[in-house]
Amino acid sequence: MSRRGRPAIGVVLAGGQGRRMGGSKLALALRGRPLISYPLEALRIALGDIAVIAKPDTALPDLPGAMVWIEPQEPRHPLLGVVEALALAGGRPIVTCPADMPFVTPALISRLAQRRPDGAPAVIASHRGHTQPLLGCFQPQAAVLLADDARRGEVRARQAIAAIGPRLVEVDDELELFNVNSPEDLLVAAGMLARANLATRAPSP
Repeated sequence: MSRRGRPAIGVVLAGGQGRRMGGSKLALALRGRPLISYPLEALRIALGDIAVIAKPDTALPDLPGAMVWIEPQEPRHPLLGVVEALALAGGRPIVTCPADMPFVTPALISRLAQRRPDGAPAVIASHRGHTQPLLGCFQPQAAVLLADDARRGEVRARQAIAAIGPRLVEVDDELELFNVNSPEDLLVAAGMLARANLATRAPSP
């Protein structure tokens, strides 16, 4: 629930090309599940209403319970998904998360949604001064502030979002900001999930 009174919609940003993965990575299996299902589940648990915003040609797996929103085919810029999702959200805030972040938790999503923006157009996750600009809660007015950069595609997302003066939420566990950007990252993520699964099954001493 947004502290401004209107419930936020959780939005997975799925418009990337995944070149380093050899194509669309959203349906790639991570421990038997599509990669996109991990952040989608965190958003669903924390917020209830969820959507995925993607290009018209994006290959998506089954997404039970999620709305599918379509952004323009061009330009291919990460901010375009944020701007288009805000336009489709009917005046509600949105909490966005990239589709390749398998370790984000419902607790972090809730913190982003509930933190008071105090006039800022967005609340963004950060760890020790390093922001994850696409993991955050964006207020409706952010669409106007980001629209030009999103459509020109000339400015990096981190730079453009920093320029609008977001409020930052410090993330204690850097793992929550881990992105799967390469086949090696996918293997690392699978190993970490396997170790976590073993730890939860271990008997108490």
